[in-house]
Amino acid sequence: MSPHDPELWEGFDQMTPEAVAGPVWDEPVPLNPRGPLPAFPVDALPDWLAAMTAGVAEETQTPVDLAGCLALAVVGTAAGGRLTVNVRGQWSEPVNLYTAVALPPGNRKSAVFGLMTKPLLAAEKALIELTAPQRAEAAASARIAKAAAERAEKMAANADAEKLAGLTAQAISLAEAAERAVVPVEPQLVADDVTAESLTSLLAQQDGRIAILSPEGEIFEIIAGRYSGVPNMGIFLKGHAGDMARVNRQARDAQYIENPAITMGLAVQPDVLDSIGQIKGADGRGLLARFLYSKPESLVGYRNLTPELLSPQTAETYAQKLGGLALTLAGWTETAELTLTPEADTVLLAYQRVTESRLRKDGSLAPIVNWASKRDGAVARIAGLLHLAAHPEDAWTRPITAVTMAAATRLGDYFTAHALDVFNAMKADPAQEAAHTVLTHLTETRTATFTKRDLFRAMPRSEFPAMGDLDPALNLLEDHGWVRQQPPPPRTTRGGRPPSPRYETHPRVTPAA
Repeated sequence: MSPHDPELWEGFDQMTPEAVAGPVWDEPVPLNPRGPLPAFPVDALPDWLAAMTAGVAEETQTPVDLAGCLALAVVGTAAGGRLTVNVRGQWSEPVNLYTAVALPPGNRKSAVFGLMTKPLLAAEKALIELTAPQRAEAAASARIAKAAAERAEKMAANADAEKLAGLTAQAISLAEAAERAVVPVEPQLVADDVTAESLTSLLAQQDGRIAILSPEGEIFEIIAGRYSGVPNMGIFLKGHAGDMARVNRQARDAQYIENPAITMGLAVQPDVLDSIGQIKGADGRGLLARFLYSKPESLVGYRNLTPELLSPQTAETYAQKLGGLALTLAGWTETAELTLTPEADTVLLAYQRVTESRLRKDGSLAPIVNWASKRDGAVARIAGLLHLAAHPEDAWTRPITAVTMAAATRLGDYFTAHALDVFNAMKADPAQEAAHTVLTHLTETRTATFTKRDLFRAMPRSEFPAMGDLDPALNLLEDHGWVRQQPPPPRTTRGGRPPSPRYETHPRVTPAA
């Protein structure tokens, strides 16, 4: 039939525009159906901590989530495991946390860490100076005891038979005294790149507490076995739960750390957060469930180039409160117990009931049951930290209020939403990432139609080495309604290679200008 044949065009003027253009598109289904994640609730923090968090985020033009999570970690560092939250007499929670914020490079993570941790490092320096005389005295006493033991040993070795027994007993006594002499190490609040073995030794030296605050995620590589070749996470599990740890040292008796308290405040690249689920045993042994995760949107490309600078008064108040807290609790040798007011207990109990109902097989928390099983405990820990920050002078003399517990539950909901997203990414089909890459390319190039061959030529070989590697991504995009394959043209009798499949993209990919 010729294109000029009237029968071919009969009824064309009555056709709708949609019929002329092809089938109507349905609304596409997002590749990540969870939608935008909630922002860190800064107003849940006590005033001085909230002001510093917001001020640092504004000056550095970084998501407030980074400074907010670090604010909790630095208060936990100052607390140093010296406080626990007693919940109804049923269980207690130490007030140390593990937080991990995922942000791509270029987000000024080091600047945020520098501002938020500066008072802790100043407190550490002050502690070193304050304890210097005590350490010098202990070192001198140890040297004197050792010298006395050596002299007594020589005298006993050269003694007459009648004096041998007495001098030997004296030498043994002095040797035992020299062996018992302990020289305290310099106080340390914060560590960074440290092996599991060194971390255990640090805990023993620092009276059971240490913090790892780092703008990098190297600690995950260490846990995965960078130095040992096998995962080594035991001390990280015990340091979160407060379970007894043991240190064996050459030529010394085994040392016990009764209640180790490790605090972690980390910033990692998103791919590190997505890959930690691959650490052997990390999920089964509960390491992943111990972290509070945050995946904020990067501000790169949207930053204010003339931001408001951090107020000196805000920074000074922050330094005084946090530094004072760290110096006060550094001298504690016993653990204090925080209790809840009846109203605070009611708030937490209601939260526990919600958690329990959502842990059922059909509940919203079922996909992250290991993490969610620790959610209520994390909220109790957060409540303890907020209470400590609200009353840095005497928090241990008063109970946690309902207002503070309600603020902790808001933070609990924030971390829950982010944990769902993080664990979803860990378990996601690899095709999802590939589909995101393809969809981003189609959107940025505003591609309305394309062939599979043309798409393959445009994509990076590092992600799509062969044309067949596009199939899972294209199938997923087609299932979600972002692309659809056009019918192939009729085969000819001339033979040859069949034409490459052709696709068209949803109008949302190429919106009208």
